[in-house]
Amino acid sequence: VTPMEWILEDMSQLLIGTGGWAYFKVPGTDSLEAYSHAYDFVELNSSYYELPANSSASDWRKRVPPDFRFSVRCPRIIVDHYGLKLLPGSRGLLERLEEVCKTLEAEVMTVLIGASSPIEENELPGRLREFLGKFDADDTVVAVEFRGVRPSEEVFDIMKESGAVHCIDPSHDEPRYQSKILYSRLFGKGQENIYEFDDRELKEIRKKASEPKFEKSILAFHGVRMYKDAGRVKSFIEKGYFPKITSGVGVDSIREVLSEDARFPTNKSNLLRDQGWKVFQETGEVRRISTVLEKLPDGEYNSLDDLLTQLQSQQGLFSPE
Repeated sequence: VTPMEWILEDMSQLLIGTGGWAYFKVPGTDSLEAYSHAYDFVELNSSYYELPANSSASDWRKRVPPDFRFSVRCPRIIVDHYGLKLLPGSRGLLERLEEVCKTLEAEVMTVLIGASSPIEENELPGRLREFLGKFDADDTVVAVEFRGVRPSEEVFDIMKESGAVHCIDPSHDEPRYQSKILYSRLFGKGQENIYEFDDRELKEIRKKASEPKFEKSILAFHGVRMYKDAGRVKSFIEKGYFPKITSGVGVDSIREVLSEDARFPTNKSNLLRDQGWKVFQETGEVRRISTVLEKLPDGEYNSLDDLLTQLQSQQGLFSPE
């Protein structure tokens, strides 16, 4: 098997997409239709705030290719208000959620249990067991994500027994138990969703997602550059290399990236805080800008040209062209 045959063979295991299509703009083209030809799946992030009408879900399903996949987020009111209790109000929502999942032929339905949840630690196992036992949307698998919460081993045992998936961010977490499906919501290592992945991180994510223990891996990017991140890793999988992110390399690439919104005068600390999460094009790879900004002398920089002149004067910051 050649390397490219291996890459293409492995593609069937990976679905790559993002948390929504609303901001994916192609002039003269419907956003969802354009998105569905660029990526493999989409996470319906808006359902976390409000469930769509089933007629809308039906329309979305018709506007995408047959092999395009959806995942759906559980409405937060079911967790944060009802605490996963199956009361009259939550039962109605759960039934609507099931219908939306069926209409979209959703691969996964994700449940977020966060620090704002009213569920006490000792109540979580029973509540989750009941919820997982009740949810039924044909072949849709439930993925449970914990944020700011430390579940007990009993909770993970219940999830595993119920066939639920432990949803994680593989850039810094691992599932607590083995499942046939890896479902990941990728935010990266920045503050909230302010992050952009470099080449090495994307290669590592792809490596984890391609492990033979998973029959299917779903990568849902959620950072501020989610379309770009998802597109880059998809290109790497399909072609074996990453596309260039800027026309220039090294200092010229940094100029292009910082020209977007860097404000001057500023100092090293502010540059690292506001711009360090971004990436730039080196000769052989895409690197994080913080790796060069942190080598700057302390002091104030009055303009972008001032900053770039200082970077050029530093020895060994960039790979030779």
